Amino acid sequence: MKPQRLRVFPAISRNRDASKYVGELMRVAQFADRNGFEGILLFEGNDVFVEPWAMAQHIMAATTRSSPLIAVNPVYMHPFTAAKFVSSLAQLHGRKVYLNMITGTAVSDLQGLGDEQSHADRYVRLGEFVELMRQLLTSPRPVNFEGRFYRAHHLQLRPRLPAELMPEFLIAGQSDAAQRVAEETDCIKMQMLPPDLDRGLDAPGMNFGIFARESREEARQAAKARFRDNPDDRELLALTVENSDSVWKRRLYDGQSGELADNGYWLLPFLTFQADCAYLVGSYSEIGVKLKEFAAKGLTTIMLDMVADEAEMQHVCKALAASGMF
Repeated sequence: MKPQRLRVFPAISRNRDASKYVGELMRVAQFADRNGFEGILLFEGNDVFVEPWAMAQHIMAATTRSSPLIAVNPVYMHPFTAAKFVSSLAQLHGRKVYLNMITGTAVSDLQGLGDEQSHADRYVRLGEFVELMRQLLTSPRPVNFEGRFYRAHHLQLRPRLPAELMPEFLIAGQSDAAQRVAEETDCIKMQMLPPDLDRGLDAPGMNFGIFARESREEARQAAKARFRDNPDDRELLALTVENSDSVWKRRLYDGQSGELADNGYWLLPFLTFQADCAYLVGSYSEIGVKLKEFAAKGLTTIMLDMVADEAEMQHVCKALAASGMF
């Protein structure tokens, strides 16, 4: 029996230079399109330089098969608006998109937007958002919906979205509220790469980066040369953690040293505000074996942090290929 193929969505490592943001995204998106990736992850938030729906259109127009993974936060739009964007991209390009459903952004951003919902209520709203969106995209009749946060009366989306172009929904939150909503709405649950690589997987999706070379030692040396420790960068992360009620961010941040572990787990890129996740560092074969082990435990989908450099992306492809599932 042929092993299941892993769906991989690259994301560019954190970029603080607006003048380079679109160029880096397009470089990774076009590389992904040529090399068998599913699409590319597009972030949402007050500090994101280009609105992800606009970026998705730009990418789909410049690629042949890419299905972007678009972050959607209810604080920024109504479910009908998001459904209309999905339908419009399907008509324009004949391709589906994936939706990364989130509630998080900086607390100061929520205050600036006038959003005073609690962390738990933001997830209640997210669940309603997914439910109403799905109904709008699938129902042949006008939709009636009565929730705490959304109401609809004879609301209809035209034209009806073909079943094969229905988006898949992911939820990346790590809190109990996030996990509950993911189960209730049948979204793909995502988690961060855990330090315990052998027993830490408990969701079909995972978010991490890969730094790989032919040998283990070469990979570790190259990773340390690329991601350097810096007290100013650590302080910057500390400020963002203080300005967030994100459970996953707090769990990654608390009590971590940034040392590169023997099993390849490395949190320094996150702790120095250069990435939004941990990295897996090792030889192509080591990482390939680990990915096969993850898949055997149910992993199907990866949000993959990548350095927007052609040579580095080729190294990542070799590690993915070593798994036999990419």
